[in-house]
Amino acid sequence: MTPTAKTSVAPTAAPTPVAAAAKKVVQQTATTAAAAAPAPTPTAASKKVVSAPAAAEPAAKASSAKAKKAGKPAEAKTASKAASKARKVAAKDVQKEAKEAAKEAKPKKPKLVRDSFTIPKDEYAVIDMLKLRAAKLDHPVKKSELLRAGLKLLATLDDQQLQAALKAVPAIKTGRPKA
Repeated sequence: MTPTAKTSVAPTAAPTPVAAAAKKVVQQTATTAAAAAPAPTPTAASKKVVSAPAAAEPAAKASSAKAKKAGKPAEAKTASKAASKARKVAAKDVQKEAKEAAKEAKPKKPKLVRDSFTIPKDEYAVIDMLKLRAAKLDHPVKKSELLRAGLKLLATLDDQQLQAALKAVPAIKTGRPKA
């Protein structure tokens, strides 16, 4: 078996942005490897103007094939080393892009706000009763979860119902209670 410079990556599944980027990197590095190899003699077929990524793969294969025919194993080794280096670089780039994609895919956690408030003792006791009821229903909750659930329920009320609920709660003096 003779070493060849293989520059294309065979996709195993539907092409993804990460796979497309990896393929592009491999083609670009193959172009640089082909430039390092001796240039083939110009022919009528090679004088065609073709885009760089599309022309990179045949040029790399042609240069490695001519190196074999000319009996220059050192240049073929150089081309194969460049191709293996290109694959390693492409693999690292794919891993980096996969990590970045994973970071973008994670939903951001909402910002939390810490607050304190004053509440009468009898209404505070209702929080404890509701916590016990939730525990009996096999769903233990924290005070903050109960308050957030109550806010969600208040948000569903129409204007008249909300006004009635607010009138049922007496206004209290704000600030720290005196001991």
